Amino acid sequence: QVQLVESGGGSVQAGGSLRLSCAASGRTFSLYRMAWFRQAPGKEREFVACISRGGVNTLYADSVKGRFIISRDNAKNTVYLQMNSLKPEDTAMYYCAADSSILLSRNGNEYNYWGQGTQVTVSS
Repeated sequence: QVQLVESGGGSVQAGGSLRLSCAASGRTFSLYRMAWFRQAPGKEREFVACISRGGVNTLYADSVKGRFIISRDNAKNTVYLQMNSLKPEDTAMYYCAADSSILLSRNGNEYNYWGQGTQVTVSS
């Protein structure tokens, strides 16, 4: 079992930045690939970014590529999402997810553990 707790959400103006954190507890953090997903009201859950166990490999959604950076600190059992140049369309609840599989995946159904989410609101 892995427990995930997100933090760092808030309200910002367009063009601003936020850094989300996801603290993991339970099993060995370095054995899990990690990902961020988001869901806006009335919309389906959307993949944002994922990172491999060691932090070397990453994947991004086209909508955030070049603006968001996913990283992890295995010594602190934490994964981060640095969000720059935020747009109103980035407004959503952001969720951290984990899974013990090796290969990176954009498919939320392939992640077994989820946090409760942190709200990000970007105003124009």
